[in-house]
Amino acid sequence: MITVRTQVKEILKESELGLDNISADFMDRLDEKVKEIIIKAAKRAKENNRKTVMGRDV
Repeated sequence: MITVRTQVKEILKESELGLDNISADFMDRLDEKVKEIIIKAAKRAKENNRKTVMGRDV
């Protein structure tokens, strides 16, 4: 797992939307999305002849 459940819950709490619970499948899907973002950013960095992934790659 890349994402941390307690940190996701903290973000929900800070959002003041009144949501407290996270399902297991949400965490799985969130993890998949984060991996996709990382891979896409890494490809962009490589296309720009860099070995460092930067914020602008996201």
